[in-house]
Amino acid sequence: MEEVIQQIDDAESTAAERCDVIVLGAGVSGLVSASVLAQQGCRRIVVVDEYPHIGGNHIDWSSGGYTFDIGSLIFQDDSPLLQHFPELLPLYVPIRPRWARLNPQRLITAYPISVKDDILRAGPLEVARILASAAYARLFKRRMRNAREFARHWIGARLLHRSGLDAYMTRFYGIASDQIGIELARKRMQWISEHASLRAMLGRLRRTKPSAPTNCQLARPREGFAALYAAAAATLSARGVSFLMGAKLDRIEKLDNRFVLFREGKAIVADRVVSTIPIPQLQALCNLPVSQELETITLLALYFSFDGVRGFDEEIIYNFSYDGAWKRLTMYSDFYGRAQRREYFGVEVIANHIGKSVAQAEADFRAHVAVNGLFRGDLRLEGSQFLDNAYPVYRNGADESAAEAVKALKAFGIESLGRQGGFNYQPTARVSTIEAEAALRGARAVPAQ
Repeated sequence: MEEVIQQIDDAESTAAERCDVIVLGAGVSGLVSASVLAQQGCRRIVVVDEYPHIGGNHIDWSSGGYTFDIGSLIFQDDSPLLQHFPELLPLYVPIRPRWARLNPQRLITAYPISVKDDILRAGPLEVARILASAAYARLFKRRMRNAREFARHWIGARLLHRSGLDAYMTRFYGIASDQIGIELARKRMQWISEHASLRAMLGRLRRTKPSAPTNCQLARPREGFAALYAAAAATLSARGVSFLMGAKLDRIEKLDNRFVLFREGKAIVADRVVSTIPIPQLQALCNLPVSQELETITLLALYFSFDGVRGFDEEIIYNFSYDGAWKRLTMYSDFYGRAQRREYFGVEVIANHIGKSVAQAEADFRAHVAVNGLFRGDLRLEGSQFLDNAYPVYRNGADESAAEAVKALKAFGIESLGRQGGFNYQPTARVSTIEAEAALRGARAVPAQ
């Protein structure tokens, strides 16, 4: 304890090492948190991240004129993120993405469900079975304890299997659909009831023209995320926020009402800590019991260039087939133009599904698209990238464990929020912004010392 007190005194003797708030994590949740805290009157805020770049898991990879992403890509021009950082808007590239899926019948078809291809194409006998299955589920399968039962209730076991939705849930979340928590299904898979129920599908079948989107879809700048988030960092810096990137964090100590973050033999003293980093990592830093049951996905991105006939027109394809480890591919060249006269795209794979092997993932993808008649021509792997802690694994009971962990961290004095810090699935920057604002709204402002 005497050593901690001495290091606090040493840190306080240097103005640069004393701040009002430490924000752990420089992703969207961390940047929005810093913006909200500045609005609340905090004048000295330090954003700390072990990544050397700002933007968290928004990571790109470039080579030979190709620029790829791992993870998020699409933003909206009405996103609340732009209320904090309006300077980002002119940097985005306007796009009109189209989503489709590869279904188990080897068709590129509508996402998430197609009445024509998933139901009517099956023939009269199978249509009758699908309808009977859906009716049976609606009447007798009302108990919903996991994601599979949630989806089965709305569309029936027959269509759940035939459409490939069950296979995709397993592929996306890294675990069998009957192990995925029901709370996640209710919060983040409501589109099944809204778009995949028979009533909704028949309603869409009667429409002659889909409704136009109310906002403009955007992609990050062609040169990558660095230019985008540099603008956000500049805005925050002008408001008293400083950034400590590539920092090796050692531990967090608490003395009275102050926190001390130790990193590489140095200390930063703050009255408050807001965290957006993974909960187990934060628990370890604070010397609290680590929640081993809070797992996260390791994502592998494969980056390809291509010259030939790709077999589809849409920009984003989800893999709903029964085979193939890959879960989504994104045609970046449709947004940014070709490079070296070649199309290029990224493919996402749950790393554990292929033994964390790039060679195995590439071989699996090549074999799968060949069987399905896709990418006929010169397909070349340009690079690859792993991303740890891409997003949480939502097993049954994980919500409760996460809530208990967040409660214990709050008792320790640290606010933990966001996709990682709250163990909360956030599919877009919009959701991350709204939830960061909600978590910090009404919180006390820390006056400058």
